[in-house]
Parts: sequence; C-alpha cells; structure tokens
Amino acid sequence: MPRFSVIVPAFKVQAYLHECLDSVLTQTFADLELIAVDDCSPDSCGAIIDEVAARDPRVRAVHLPRNVGLGQARNAGLALATGDYILFLDSDDSLVPGALEAVADRLERTDDPDVLVFDYARTYWTGEVSRNTFAALLTEQGRAPFALADRPDLLKLLMVVWNKAYRREFVEREGFAFPPGYYEDTPWTYPALLAASTIATLDRVCVHYRQRRQGGNILATTSRKHLDIFDQYDRVFAFLDARPALARWKPVLYRRMVDHFSTLATARGRLPRGSRAEFFRRARAHCRRYRAPGARPALRGRLRHALIRNGGHRVYRALWAGDRLRSRTRQVAGRGRRVLRAVALQVHYRIQLRLPVRSDLAVFAAYWNRGYSCNPAAIEEKVRELAPHIRTAWIADEAHHHTIPAGTRRLRPGSFGYWSALARAKYLVNNVNFDRRLVKRPGQIMVQTHHGTPLKTMGIDLQERPAAAGSMDFGQLLASADKWDYSLSANRHSTLVWERAYPSTCTVLEYGYPRNDVYQRAAAEDVARLRASLGIPESRLAVLYAPTHRDYRRSQTPPIDVERFATALGPGFVLLTRAHYFSDTPLSGAAAHRIIDVSDHPSVESLCLASDALVTDYSSLMFDYAVLDRPIVLHTGDWDAYQAARGTYFDVRECPPGAVARTEDELVDVFATGHWSGSRSARLRAAFRLRFCPYDDGLAAERVVRRVFLGESAGLPVVVPQEQRTPAPAPTPAPVPLPVTVPRPAAGRRPAQQGTGGLVPSQHA
Repeated sequence: MPRFSVIVPAFKVQAYLHECLDSVLTQTFADLELIAVDDCSPDSCGAIIDEVAARDPRVRAVHLPRNVGLGQARNAGLALATGDYILFLDSDDSLVPGALEAVADRLERTDDPDVLVFDYARTYWTGEVSRNTFAALLTEQGRAPFALADRPDLLKLLMVVWNKAYRREFVEREGFAFPPGYYEDTPWTYPALLAASTIATLDRVCVHYRQRRQGGNILATTSRKHLDIFDQYDRVFAFLDARPALARWKPVLYRRMVDHFSTLATARGRLPRGSRAEFFRRARAHCRRYRAPGARPALRGRLRHALIRNGGHRVYRALWAGDRLRSRTRQVAGRGRRVLRAVALQVHYRIQLRLPVRSDLAVFAAYWNRGYSCNPAAIEEKVRELAPHIRTAWIADEAHHHTIPAGTRRLRPGSFGYWSALARAKYLVNNVNFDRRLVKRPGQIMVQTHHGTPLKTMGIDLQERPAAAGSMDFGQLLASADKWDYSLSANRHSTLVWERAYPSTCTVLEYGYPRNDVYQRAAAEDVARLRASLGIPESRLAVLYAPTHRDYRRSQTPPIDVERFATALGPGFVLLTRAHYFSDTPLSGAAAHRIIDVSDHPSVESLCLASDALVTDYSSLMFDYAVLDRPIVLHTGDWDAYQAARGTYFDVRECPPGAVARTEDELVDVFATGHWSGSRSARLRAAFRLRFCPYDDGLAAERVVRRVFLGESAGLPVVVPQEQRTPAPAPTPAPVPLPVTVPRPAAGRRPAQQGTGGLVPSQHA
C-alpha cells in the first residue's frame, strides 16, 4: 500500500502530459502510485501514458472506452486507488519539486488528518509565476489538526480538488464521488471540508497551476454547460440536508453560491447569447430555495446579491457596464495625470540644472534602487564618518526605505526631490547606472563602484553574446560610462576588464571593495549576533548556497536539489539559501529544519559573516568570500552551457578558490569526505585570495572617501599585507570528516540536469 495515490485524468493535453507525469515520478518522495486515466483522448495522451507506464512500475494506465469528462475520469482513477492518501492533479499542471515530501512530512506532524490543504501558484506562458492571493490562510501557526469551525476562512480558497490531500479511508467512508458536468469540483470540495473531522494546512506551493494562452480551461469556453453550476449547488445543499449537524453552514455556503453566480454572470464569453435571462431565472430560484437565516452578505456585496436574488439581469448588466465605463474613465484620467506629472518633473529638473551644484551633497544608490547595500553603502557610511560636512541622500524604492540609516535622507525614484538631488549634488555614487536622462554637469563627480569582480562577460564584451545581452542598448551603455569620473576596482584583473568592457576616460581606483571592509572589522560577538538573528543553532555549521543567474534560461530553477543536499549534509549542518533578485523560484523545501531561505535578507555581507562555508558556481560572491578565508566549494555542472551563453574571462575551474564539483553527487561527496575544509582547499583558497583580494584589508572605503570626497591624493592608508590581516573569526571550527549517508535519487527520478537554471545572491552579479 503506497502512501499516495496521485490521479491524473488526461484529455487533449499531449503537449503538457509528459511534464505533468514526470513532475510526479521525479519527486524525492517515491512511495506513490500514479493512476493516469486516458479519457478516450483523440490525441497522443493514451500513447504517452502507456510509454511512461512501461518504464515505471508505479504507473497504472487506465483507458476509458468513451469520453466521460473530467469528473467521471477521476472516479475511474479513484476506484483503483490504494494509497493512504489521494491527490488529484490536472494533466496540464505539475507538482513542484519536493512537494510530496513536504506533504508527507506535514501529514506525519499533524497526525494524519482527513484533509490537508496546500498552496498553489499560477504559472503563465510568459514565465510569470503568481502565488495564490489567499496564501495567508494556509498558515501553519496554531493548533493542528483542527476542524473547519476553527478556521472557516478556508472556504474562501479556490474550491478545487487538486490543492488538497484526502485520506482514502475518509473518502470511502463518506462515499465521495465526482458528478458529471462542469464545476464538478464544487460538490466534492465543500462536502469534503465540511465532513472532515480533522484538517491541516501546509504553507507551501505544491502545485503549479498552468494558465494556458489559449484553451485548456472551461472558464475560457462559451457553452450552455456553464448552467451545470446550478445542479452542482443542488448537490452541495443536498449533502447538507442529509446531515442536520452541518445545518449551521448553510448561510456560509449560500453566500459563496451567490458570489459564484455573480462571478459567472459578469464573466465575458462564458454564457452563450440568449442564455443570460435563463441563467438569472435559475439563479433567482436557487436563491429562494437555499437562502438561510444569517445569510446576509457584507455591505459591499449586498447590491450584487440583491440583483442575483431577484433575477434582475438587465439591471445587473447595466450596472456592470457602468462600472466598467467608470473604470476605463479613471484609467484614461490616470494616464493623463501621469503624462502631466512627467512633464512637470522634467521642467522642474531643467530648472534645477540652472541652479548651482551643491558641494555639500552626495547622492547614493545601488542595484536599481533596491536599498542600502554593497559598495555605495560602505562608502556612504564612511562619508558620514570622515566628511560630516557632506550631507548624504539615498535613492531607493519605498519598500526598501527601512534599510537606509536614520541620518541619511531618503529619496523616492521619480519624485521632485529625486530630480533636484540628481541635478545639484556634487557627488553621485552607484554600483549600476543612474537614470539615462541624468545630465552630467560640470562640477559633478560620478563614482561607479561596480558590484563584483567580473568572471562573466560584461559591458560591450557582450556584443557577441546575444543570449546574455538580450535587448541591451550598447550605445546607451557607453553614454552612461562616459559620465563616470571614477571606476572602482578590487584587483588588477577587474581593472583590465573594466577598461575594456566600459571604455571611457574615467580614472580607475584600484583600492579594493569597500563592501568587504566589514570582513576585517567584525568580531566574534558580531558573528554570533548575526547567526542568532538568522536562527542558526549554535551547534550547527552553516553553509551558504548562492548560485548565479543563468542567462540561457527563462525559468531560474535551482541547479541542484537543495533538499537532497541539505539532507546529505546531515544534522550537523544548516543550509542558508540565497536566490537571485530576478527570480521568484524559492531555494527551500520540505527539509525546513535544515534549510533557511535568506533570499530576502538585505545584507549578503551579514550572511557571509554568519556562515562557515560557501557553495556557489560562477557568482562574484566567491571573490568577496575569499576575504574571510573560509571554505568555498564550486558546483560547475553546467559550465559548458554557461560559457557558451554568457562567456567568462577565465576558466575558474583551473584556479578555483576551493574544491570543485562537476555534478550534484560530487558536491555531496565533497562534504561527505571532508574535502570542503581540507588542506588542499585551504591552499587553493590562499592562492585565489592572493590574486583577487590584494587590497581588501578593511580600509578600501577610507581610501575612496579620502581620494574622492576629501581630495587627498597622497597619504592614503597603506595596504595591509595579507599575512597581517585578521578577518572575522569563523563561527565554528571545521569538523573532522564524519561518515555521511548520501541520499540517492528515488526510483524513477532523473539525476540532476546539466545546464539547469540557477539563482544568485541579490547583491552580487
């Protein structure tokens, strides 16, 4: 008897069926049966199911002699299910990696409830991913399992069957089955939640709900079958009538029913011409039949409910059309206001450009206005210390204003204050480029700090790399570089690259990276405080996993199975995962007690200080982390694909900062054998640090401030020799290698793919 029976009905989905079935069979949790039901599909669905069943004994292929529809196809699979729990998955959707392991863990922790509700995310053909807007209702805080009466707001969730796991004994005891027709999920999901004596929630996206560009969804069809909704709600209320103990739920379901009716009534393209009057008549009859005391809706919905209840379809349509007209009018007016404001801002900017440059004002920004971070932040802090006569301002979106120190003025991009500051500040500091409309004035000084030692190809060197360059405007890039007065460099390699990739007349300051100064200043108590703030147990070694962005992939899926890696590290480790800011794909999973997702942490420097080792691939973070003289491991499984698409300035595998793993299994073995912290790793790191960290002695920011802001060209702080530097102490000493049990891919699971997409720390390229 397997733990899970996953039922997948298929009809005219041949383009998506392989992905759907593979998403089940490649789960890390392998104790399952997959019941794939061919609903007499006229395309290749049946053949695909047979092909998958032939290579994996966990698959049961079912071929129906005639097309019976989604609900009846699910019933056919339900009759064959033998698992402890039943899950349904539509054949154009997919399970997220690690979903079943997360479900299994949550079921075990909540004493096997009748129903477990988990989350989903809509995935669009454009690559966009959008999580369920009611995700907050799935919090795991509080008592679990519970009854629906304890958390009735769960009824606000989308009433579909595929975001839940059902205990098979519960389903069989209640005699649940799907009826024919559209909206067949309604008379299943409501009764299941109402009848369940125990319910639990899992606050994790487990299903990717595909939003197809065309077709594939009954909500996108025009058909009289949408009138099936009335029969489905008859079944829901018949279920309640048969169970007097559930009568108190009638007002709640009545309101949900009327909301459902009103949504369908206003949806464009569902009800065929000539059927709207019939729809409202039947809706009125249902409202009269099932209305219960206490069913009064909230104030906002009373008019809508009244019109549905009274069958006023013409008034309803008129009001709806009027509301749409008002909405469009507001949109047009809003566009007009935005145009006028844009004109006013540029007029304001032109006026400000005629006013004197303020020698006591410096403006800073980083990472396209994402907040206080990186080299500009370290320089800004040092300016307030060494040049207190200079007022500092920081440009950031409002969501990041909390990261800016109290003594620094906050500027919102696009505001009048923003344009005034850009026009009049003497000093402009950024690790990317400012707004292309910025006019560089005589007397203004612009400092380009960059945000990492370049391994990957940069600037105009990308002209022959269309996969990475995309729509990059190289003319605009050079025009921006021409505004720089100073270009900051961490080492000789960077100096040579910046001069070639961004050819301009600026002065290169080969001073080291100010953001790395903290690695020389932090003490043991600072490291302990940071670890405590992240929730890292004192006895654990923390490994920071920070892979880089893949230009050759639209979807940035992790290059390794982080759950498997975290499990392989064993109980003595915790994995800190850092995702790239371009990606919505999380780097976490079911092994929550061993994985801490730190993608949203504002300071990657703090994460480096708190960790004992770094695992990355081609991220510039490796050059900064080497300053700490802590173990670094590279995972280079897709080197050929990355090199072909993005290009690199040298082969980091030939001069790595530590151990190199070409596959996921090798990465696990590096830690299992202790090579990650061995003597050879230390020798490689020392050579790497000597080459790429010559100036990172804790005084880089001071050198920049004294040269640029105080005008001191002589007497700058002398570079401290590497043998005399004292970086922040490692949190815990490297352990003696212990035997590690390495989990291998489950049966039917493919090994880690070469060339899969990855993520990058949000403050490093």
